[in-house]
Amino acid sequence: MFCPFCGVHFGAFVPFCASCGRSLELLRGTEQAGGSDVLQHCIKYFNEGHSYSVILDMLLSLHGVRMSLRTLKSKLNQSGLYRRKYYSSRTTVINAIRAELRGPGQLFGYRTMWQVLKQKHQLQVKRDTVMELLRELNPRGCQSRARRRFIRRTYHSLGPNYMWHADGYDKLKPFGLAISGCIDGFSRKVLWLKCGATNNNPTVIAHNFLSCIRNLNVVPMRLRTDCGTENGIMAAVQCTLRHQHNDHYSGESSHMFGSSTSNQRIESWWSIYRKGRAQFWMELFADLRDAGHFNGSQEHQRLLRYSFGDVVQKDLDECVKLWNTHRIRPSRTASCPGGVPNELYYLPHRHGSRDCGFIIQHDELDAFPESSLSLPSCGDPNTQEYLDFVMDHNRFQKPENWESASELYMKLKEIAQL
Repeated sequence: MFCPFCGVHFGAFVPFCASCGRSLELLRGTEQAGGSDVLQHCIKYFNEGHSYSVILDMLLSLHGVRMSLRTLKSKLNQSGLYRRKYYSSRTTVINAIRAELRGPGQLFGYRTMWQVLKQKHQLQVKRDTVMELLRELNPRGCQSRARRRFIRRTYHSLGPNYMWHADGYDKLKPFGLAISGCIDGFSRKVLWLKCGATNNNPTVIAHNFLSCIRNLNVVPMRLRTDCGTENGIMAAVQCTLRHQHNDHYSGESSHMFGSSTSNQRIESWWSIYRKGRAQFWMELFADLRDAGHFNGSQEHQRLLRYSFGDVVQKDLDECVKLWNTHRIRPSRTASCPGGVPNELYYLPHRHGSRDCGFIIQHDELDAFPESSLSLPSCGDPNTQEYLDFVMDHNRFQKPENWESASELYMKLKEIAQL
């Protein structure tokens, strides 16, 4: 069983959580028949901001659990979860906002910050309150965001899994960090976002694609990429998996090569990622370079990648979770509906659409075994072995945030005499 408040696992039922100290009486009697799992699903979807009707639809569609609205509200009330009650104190909210403003959160608008406070910090706060506090705590950021204007192009899609858009992000490549991502065109759900030593290796890109298919058990109707050689294996896998189907886009037509500027969905999302996350890392690494601690050589790139790789990937995972559960406002110039990406992807029937993907059995993927991809985190096995030895010998801890990663980078750089 798991604590529904902090997520800590415990074997048998106990009245209080040893980690957060909250009462667990609401879990009494739920050890049987998966009751605890159902409650945790209810709490998870509630904290993600879904409406009651969507939560009920999620439970039925994804978990096969039929529940009445009254029962759902009762379970949530027993867990101390309400829509408009028990707001967190102003001091607690200010401290959480200040903690976020010290990192990539300084680029957040008030809607994103409000979502972060609810999901990451488990705070109950009004959105208008967050807007007022951001104006006080980060006035320069509010002014810079108010001046920006977006020009949107019309995009057409029949439903989730109709078109996947895959691409690489190279803005952090001068510092040794390469990012690969993919987004569903209809729902705007980010399917994967991986940081590594390279995004030009076709095996790495194909591994990400196959891992996503295995997790979702579905292959898209169409896949769109640019003309880079790193997409060759992924394109071949897509066409092979679709050759036995009889629709108009089966076989070779299921993959589309095109220019990067025409790959609208993923290129547009990279712009959002640049403003909301990547700009922080670019400025941080640029400060290291300007201070003379980074010269762009392969040795410095490997050292920086070893120090910051896990921290950047953790930030990417958090970014994906927040994006897939935030609400996209409807637009009069777009054919795709507005809403929450996860809701649009898993519940297309609520928006008058359908899932356009094709179910794939695991035995169909046996022809494409996922390689172990034992690529070292720093990109070079000899350097990886040396840095692991230095970490063990000096009893250094793996970094948890950008500050500890910066300290580790400086220590390793001094030891390596670079």
